[in-house]
Amino acid sequence: MSKVKDLPIDDRPREKLLLRGPQNLTDAELLAILLRTGTKGHSVLAMAQDMISKENNLAQLASKSSADLIKTSGIGKDKAATLLAAFEISRRILSQTKWFSQKKITSPADVAEIFIPLLRDELKEQFIVVCLSSANKIIRHSTISLGNLNSSVVHPREIFKTAIENNSASIILVHNHPSENPEPSNEDISITKKIVEAGKIMDIPVFDHIIIAGNSYTSFVEKRLI
Repeated sequence: MSKVKDLPIDDRPREKLLLRGPQNLTDAELLAILLRTGTKGHSVLAMAQDMISKENNLAQLASKSSADLIKTSGIGKDKAATLLAAFEISRRILSQTKWFSQKKITSPADVAEIFIPLLRDELKEQFIVVCLSSANKIIRHSTISLGNLNSSVVHPREIFKTAIENNSASIILVHNHPSENPEPSNEDISITKKIVEAGKIMDIPVFDHIIIAGNSYTSFVEKRLI
């Protein structure tokens, strides 16, 4: 297998990025820059391509844990840490972009459009509160809990503390189902009703609860559950 240094200078990932811009690199070339080196008899480009092919795409690769990444030949703790940091930066950029913060929510589909890319590949359940202004624009979103959803970890107190701190006129609840089953569980319904009632007391209405399941979603409002 040819080494990167054997390629023409213009085709080496780092040099190509600097000469032509990152948008002109393939997924494997970008990943190779993060990996830096390959293994004996296996170039870094080949390693990067193999990793992407094994997971079908970068999104699937980005959902892997450090333990999963280290199982790959040639990937140690340092390379795994570099990849995890890069994947997390991309998620944070996506959640902090201008279009996100100024997005006006007019339907459950608007919420799904934002949170499906953020949550579809997560392996653990995340419960998120989305704070809205009086114009129904997103002020901020905050993760309230990570792990199995139950009443002991999702408490109205934490949800409305976040809402009040951000001067929210209303909120939307979002959580994901790693199983990709979009149907709400009895626990989901019970917790949501409790939060809705608390919102009435706090005068901060809960507009909806959206469950993200892979590339699909369920809206409690559309199902008339709230």
